[in-house]
Amino acid sequence: MRGCERYFGLAVLACGIAIGSFTMSAATSDAAGGKDIFARRCSGCHAVDSEKEGPRLRGVFGRKAGSVPGFQYSDALRNSGIVWTEPLLDKWLQGPQALVPGNDMEFKVLNPDERTALIAYLQSLR
Repeated sequence: MRGCERYFGLAVLACGIAIGSFTMSAATSDAAGGKDIFARRCSGCHAVDSEKEGPRLRGVFGRKAGSVPGFQYSDALRNSGIVWTEPLLDKWLQGPQALVPGNDMEFKVLNPDERTALIAYLQSLR
């Protein structure tokens, strides 16, 4: 029995190392995956450095919602008092109307992995 316990312990250790390595590589690749998701799902309305149907998104972290000069925001978003953080962007992407009723964005990102990747990409654009 002692031999089985030893091999079980080694197997658990190996799995832990593998999971840790996967998590670290997943975290570093989130921004790259987020860039791809942004290009496929968000770029129809948003750009990084210019306004489109939606405001530019470079520098969104720490920025007050509804504050890009010259962009026509809804009164609801402009008056929300939100300053964009990772948790608030996650809630926003899950359901913009739930976070700020009456805003102009209806698009949702329901997949939590896609939201995480998008947020990582947006954070990389500071």
